[in-house]
Amino acid sequence: MSNQQQKIHSTEALFQPFTIHNLILPTRIVMSPMARAFSPEGVPGVDVAAYYRRRAENGVGLIITEGAMIEHPAATSEPRLPNMYGEAALNGWAEVVRQVHEAGGKIFPQILHMGMVRPLGAQPNPEALSIGPSGLDLEGNKVTAPMTEEEIASVIQAFADAAANAKSIGFDGVELHGAHGFLIDQFFWEKTNERSDRYGGDMINRMQFAAQIVQAVRAAVGPEYPIAMRLSQWKMNDYTAKLVDTPEQLEQFLSVLVTAGVDIFHCSTRHFGESEFEGSKLSFAGWVKKLSGKTTITVGAVGMDSDMNDLLERLDNHEFDLVAVARALLGDPAWATKIREGRLHELHAFTPEAISTLF
Repeated sequence: MSNQQQKIHSTEALFQPFTIHNLILPTRIVMSPMARAFSPEGVPGVDVAAYYRRRAENGVGLIITEGAMIEHPAATSEPRLPNMYGEAALNGWAEVVRQVHEAGGKIFPQILHMGMVRPLGAQPNPEALSIGPSGLDLEGNKVTAPMTEEEIASVIQAFADAAANAKSIGFDGVELHGAHGFLIDQFFWEKTNERSDRYGGDMINRMQFAAQIVQAVRAAVGPEYPIAMRLSQWKMNDYTAKLVDTPEQLEQFLSVLVTAGVDIFHCSTRHFGESEFEGSKLSFAGWVKKLSGKTTITVGAVGMDSDMNDLLERLDNHEFDLVAVARALLGDPAWATKIREGRLHELHAFTPEAISTLF
């Protein structure tokens, strides 16, 4: 058997179906959410629909869209990032969903609020103040006043409304962005959450904002509709940041989210093969799956040839269930098809130019 045939055979695990509740994904390959900003006034158009369809046509089982904003004036920093509210945006997303389904794929929107990552004065609502648990940016600098409990309640409702909108136009599930220093993660992290009320203090209290969002989303979408949450230790400004230092702390962290209703954890790391805790080779995704028992997505530098065997071995060992691909799919919509067919010499390497267009 040739090396190429061995590679074709070895990748078949990536192309097996996977079931979550009543949802059957055709393959284990997930398109990772990546901000594209090709949606003028928050409305995705036919070019966005075609962009996602091309990935579904080429073996991506689940597409998780770029972040779609909840309805709040300070949710976004860029008017070309898509919204998950308003008739025009929802009609645009409905066409995206139709195209992906027609191509045989499944699709979740990633729903988010940027929180204090959003610069003051950012468009499209420069008058709106950015919000966060304590009004602190990711460096710990005071920028605005802490969110009031009334503001917290309205944002929780906006997440639930966005999820209900997504379900109403045919999305197969939703992902909540709880990673990288965005609003939900700002409540998780001690550095940005200095509150002394029920939303701050110890880890369990810092989890309450996210837990209440998940509960509100679950109430809005029903018991069988998949809810994913993206998690990370690292932040956009600090790759060494940690939410938890031990498996015991991680188990406590996850248990709150599982009880609230999370079905899928999307575990963002810089590299999928990095061990998370000293004394174990298990990755972040591996620990999350072991401790939560929930469906787990790995992500981080997938698509590098030298790492494919390690990825497949970890998948075979049930360290995680699904594999998210980011930059490799950004530059080559047929990446999954080429991997499956052993056409590695035809892969298009990611280049910065891929960011400026919708391949």
